[in-house]
Amino acid sequence: MDLYAGVLAAEPRAVGRAISLIENRDAQAEALIDRLYPHTGKALMIGVTGSPGAGKSTLVDRLIDRERGAGRKVAVIAVDPSSPFTGGAILGDRLRMQSHATDPGVFIRSMASRGSLGGVAAATGDAVRVLDAAGYDTVFIETIGVGQTEVRVVELSDLVLLVLMPGAGDEIQAMKAGVMEIGDIFVINKKDLPGADRLRLEVEYVLSFKNPQGGSDEPVVMASAVNDQGIDELAAALGRRLAQSRADGSLERRRRFRIGRELEGILSRKIHELLDVHVEVSKQLGGWIEELYRKEARPYALVEQQIERFLKDRGKEADT
Repeated sequence: MDLYAGVLAAEPRAVGRAISLIENRDAQAEALIDRLYPHTGKALMIGVTGSPGAGKSTLVDRLIDRERGAGRKVAVIAVDPSSPFTGGAILGDRLRMQSHATDPGVFIRSMASRGSLGGVAAATGDAVRVLDAAGYDTVFIETIGVGQTEVRVVELSDLVLLVLMPGAGDEIQAMKAGVMEIGDIFVINKKDLPGADRLRLEVEYVLSFKNPQGGSDEPVVMASAVNDQGIDELAAALGRRLAQSRADGSLERRRRFRIGRELEGILSRKIHELLDVHVEVSKQLGGWIEELYRKEARPYALVEQQIERFLKDRGKEADT
């Protein structure tokens, strides 16, 4: 069975191998994604973001229970910080979800961020497509938890859960202009800790500014993932939010937006690769930095010069 057929058959080793090719930017990865693309578009993508220590992995573990109970296949991409030595994921969220390790209907993969901003690895979008093509009904994308750069998760998700915990109330004001705006459902986890009710009030207050009539359309759910409390309410809120987004067209708009961002990303990478081949950006960058540091060059003029060189070289190739 080739890799393409193995992914479509949801064979775990094939799915894992495909994601490894994507992470390693293997030459086979792009052709594989193009072959799989017609089989994508069915899975529900749920982003799970929030500050480190908020209990995101435990919360996802409990939601997997509910999804499996409803007969749905589930995949998880947990984006972890990278090891500075190997580039690999160092938290290993799979360790926190071992109860599902032997379930053939669950696939869990930790991916290293490898320095990517926005809380998600650069390869996550293609990895999600592999899981979609493999027939997983629900894909959770759990991000690192690094603050306002988490807004990148919205580009990959149909719905976003923002997980908060007591003790973070003084951060709400700072989050208002960034992370708070991407959440579809807000989860106050560790609700048994002091300050949980106050945090809920602060979240609801901040969200009230998003609705001119007052109040908020975004549900705020109190939960204690470690004690398996509030999870049924959260699952129900997810179902209602999904139904609403389908009815008002926001789900379709978000998916079109995602395709646009994916195309922009592919174009950007391809252009960079072309420039690196013809202008040798990687080799020349150190010298350009020195020129700019010594004020022997100007940044925009330098870049324009390299682009003109690239276009001239491409023109000569076309003439031959």
